[in-house]
Amino acid sequence: MARKAPSKARKVPLPPFLSNPFVLALAAVAAVFAVAMGVATLTGGRSGGERAQQAAVQQAPVQQAPPQPAAVPPSPPSLPAMKAEAPAPAQHAAVGPEHAVPEKPAQPETRPPATTVAMLPPPVPPAQPPVQAPSGNAALWRRNALPAEVPQGRPIIAIVIDDMGLDRKRSSRMAGLHGPLTLSWLPYARELSAQSKAARANGHELMLHMPMEPSVKADPGPNALLVSLDKGEIVKRFRAALDSFDGYVGVNNHMGSRFTADRAALAPVLTELHRRGLLWLDSRTTPNSAGIGLAQELKMPWVGRDVFLDNVETVAAVKAQLTKTEQVAKRQGYAVAIGHPHDATIEALASWLPDVQKRGFVLVPVSAVVRTHHAGG
Repeated sequence: MARKAPSKARKVPLPPFLSNPFVLALAAVAAVFAVAMGVATLTGGRSGGERAQQAAVQQAPVQQAPPQPAAVPPSPPSLPAMKAEAPAPAQHAAVGPEHAVPEKPAQPETRPPATTVAMLPPPVPPAQPPVQAPSGNAALWRRNALPAEVPQGRPIIAIVIDDMGLDRKRSSRMAGLHGPLTLSWLPYARELSAQSKAARANGHELMLHMPMEPSVKADPGPNALLVSLDKGEIVKRFRAALDSFDGYVGVNNHMGSRFTADRAALAPVLTELHRRGLLWLDSRTTPNSAGIGLAQELKMPWVGRDVFLDNVETVAAVKAQLTKTEQVAKRQGYAVAIGHPHDATIEALASWLPDVQKRGFVLVPVSAVVRTHHAGG
């Protein structure tokens, strides 16, 4: 018997939704997403959790930060993401203790700016209380002045001898002359107090001869006043010299052609003199000296040198300068001459002093010239 041919397989129809291409595409996407989530869970679940935790921590301060309506305008409702960034400007502005968050945010506007108090330096106390210069007969230069009578209408002459005290022998010879002379003592001389008191007892007036910097190569002596020193050191050295002895009427400069020409350096020196009630004799070792101008501004007693006696150390040269001194005194009513304890100067003065009064002049201490012609204190 012949075999029957096998019948064809019967096709099973699919449900209508599975035959829809859109449904099939959604199913494929869902399958891919499910596989990706599974892989992420197996390989990176911990790190993903940590990142989620860090994100939560970073957002916590933003959610708790107080609103800053004055600094940041409110975000529009359509942009909620801006709320987390809004406090950032206020946080960057809060730098330093003066910007700590106040209990009442509205009050910082009434507080004064921090710089008005914090930036002001504390006041610097003065190194020494200011000393008021005594006036009239209470001034120290008047109290230490050698008494002297100045006849009306007669020219007066003051002879000042510098560099006293170092050469003890010649200083003693000069102090032994009949005066009155004005003897100016270097502050670093030995036994200065005893030397100066002996001279004062012999009828001479006293001054301090202050070493100051010259404009040439020469040594003015220890603790001289130099233009390179600051004001504090200048005053310190000057006060030490002023305290080296007492009984003097004022100060004149030893050398000092550079120092006295420096107005800023000389100003504290004359200010200290004025405070102590002493006079200033400008030796005029330079035509550029600021000493007299400063003394006039301070309204303190002052006088300037007219003649140098012994630039040439011979008896004849000194006598010629003494004659010049007399001529200056006749012309302006007074003259101040400066010499030194040299042998030629001592000899010339010894022969000139006895006859000066006979020629119509009055020999006076330098304080008498200041009192009658340049009284400023």
